[in-house]
Amino acid sequence: MQPATNDAGEELLSVDDTLKQRGNRYGSFRNHSKLSKELRECFYKHHKIFGSTPVSDVQIEALNMIFHKLARIANGDPTYIDSWTDIAGYAQLVVDDLNEG
Repeated sequence: MQPATNDAGEELLSVDDTLKQRGNRYGSFRNHSKLSKELRECFYKHHKIFGSTPVSDVQIEALNMIFHKLARIANGDPTYIDSWTDIAGYAQLVVDDLNEG
């Protein structure tokens, strides 16, 4: 019998195994959470002070995901290409949205 897989064809792991795997790649979730929060707070604080153009929902969500990915890079493996690809993807979603608007 073949092991169960996700939509990317990867073998499904138990929650414990998944958390261990992610911890090995991205570092402790506690440290990641703190850094991700600090990146968001820094941006929104400065945007509030200096920004005059509203930030759209699409931009906010993309920024939050980019901060999440940056925190993973800083807290874990900076050579993991998938994290950098994800950042590029979120930025492209904003570009596409701005071009449609």
